[in-house]
Amino acid sequence: MQMFGEIPDFLIAWIEKQQTFWVASAPLTADGLVNVSPKGVEGTFHIVGPRRVWYEDLSGSGVETIAHIRENGRVTILFSAFEGPPRIVRLYGKGSVYEFGTPEYNALLPEGTRHAGSRAVIALDIFKVATTCGYSVPFYEFKAHRVQLLEWAAKKEATDRDTELTVGFSSATTPRVQTGMKRWWEERNTTSLDGMPGVVTAHVSDEIFRSTPIGRKSEYESVTVGLKSKVAGALVPLDFRIIIAFFVGMLVTALYQRLTIAAHAILLN
Repeated sequence: MQMFGEIPDFLIAWIEKQQTFWVASAPLTADGLVNVSPKGVEGTFHIVGPRRVWYEDLSGSGVETIAHIRENGRVTILFSAFEGPPRIVRLYGKGSVYEFGTPEYNALLPEGTRHAGSRAVIALDIFKVATTCGYSVPFYEFKAHRVQLLEWAAKKEATDRDTELTVGFSSATTPRVQTGMKRWWEERNTTSLDGMPGVVTAHVSDEIFRSTPIGRKSEYESVTVGLKSKVAGALVPLDFRIIIAFFVGMLVTALYQRLTIAAHAILLN
């Protein structure tokens, strides 16, 4: 294990190449739930410098990281190598939350740069970095980033956007659209599993959603189709596939023989 007081240059370059990371946090109570969240949407993680990083926190069914940061600020981000030389990197830091619609959020994500479903920016002021071997982590080949979450969020945001541009909302007490993203935040993201405050202002913000990037959909779809084909092939028992191949072979052979006999008959006539 190696310990650093900040992210060294060689690790910055390595981190920027990784496709996924994990975020760990926990409440102060002894029986509170420890949370580990996988992240991986392309373009959501940013390194400001050797002592500060931030990422877009995309909408989901839970809000544990935000709630834990509000209480105690403790956050650890983990990166792991799945190709090339083995390596695990942990970033230990003090977290801050900047919700959708706040000046800090808008400064980091100006119009046209936020992803669909982005509800907050999670920033870390790093005070320790640890690297370990990662010898037990298996090799995995990266195919593509998934886009289902972005597509789901984009539809909800479009519902809010269309309504807000048409009807308008002038105060935090105005009811949000039932199928919109802000209602989702209100119903699913304001409280953690332990009952701690999560999203506080995003769901009542008068900020209007703008169009947002969905990601490399065509690349994802091509990979998905390929994976579905492999899965479908794997679901057919091997013995059954051998039997099918045998009968197909017999059919081709019989057809070839018939064509050969017909050709000879034509030549004799």
